[in-house]
Amino acid sequence: MSDSERVSVVRRVPAAASDVFAVITDPHGHVRIDGSGMLVASVDAKRLEQVGDTFEMDMDREPLGDVPLGRYKVINTVTRFSRDAQLEWSVVGVGQPAVGHVYGYLLDPVDATTTDVTSYCDWSGSPERWKARISWPVVPVASLEKSLENLARVVVTPAD
Repeated sequence: MSDSERVSVVRRVPAAASDVFAVITDPHGHVRIDGSGMLVASVDAKRLEQVGDTFEMDMDREPLGDVPLGRYKVINTVTRFSRDAQLEWSVVGVGQPAVGHVYGYLLDPVDATTTDVTSYCDWSGSPERWKARISWPVVPVASLEKSLENLARVVVTPAD
């Protein structure tokens, strides 16, 4: 896999890995990117618990310029799940040929109260024409960074 097909961003979050994992397995917590309107979880999404679980996202791709002012829904499928360590999902089902991109979180506990969280996306299964439509890797990196900022804020803020 070449660097042009996968991007990763790492952020140290002041929380235990289990607390971070509890947030990322809740689609309401891990896919929302505040302010961009780009990734918004369906209101009836359930907690993700295993490979094959699915969740729906309402997508507004206008920031990428490929679907101006349009909205559509995608069904994402969990493709890798390692309790308290990793969650990965794709727009294709488990065992299907890779078409599109895969997103994920990988957790690396530093100690009992700190976790390094890596957020990544892999577009190696995407046609080149898809990658040519966005400013790669700038747009995915910016999206991942914003997602990690929001994740850190949610994890370290006590629930009401």
